[in-house]
Amino acid sequence: MVTVLLPGPLRGEAGGASRLNVTATGTLRAVLDEMAVAHPRLARRIRDERGELRRYVNVFVDGEDCRHSGGLETPVKDGAEVQVLPSVAGG
Repeated sequence: MVTVLLPGPLRGEAGGASRLNVTATGTLRAVLDEMAVAHPRLARRIRDERGELRRYVNVFVDGEDCRHSGGLETPVKDGAEVQVLPSVAGG
């Protein structure tokens, strides 16, 4: 099982949950695909219409930025923790 951690701004799209448990493992794509079935609105906040990660969303697998470790093909093992963080802009 994989734990997906959600920050406050995304919790409304997941019924208020701060953590989601996902049974899919293998790749980040598989984890996000399974999550999308249960929470399609959340999925649209994380990935664009082509299924790619949105520019302003950062995803970490066990603390490692997925953009530097394979993107959606980043390996995700059983017991991993995936953290989704939307970028914050402003000044």
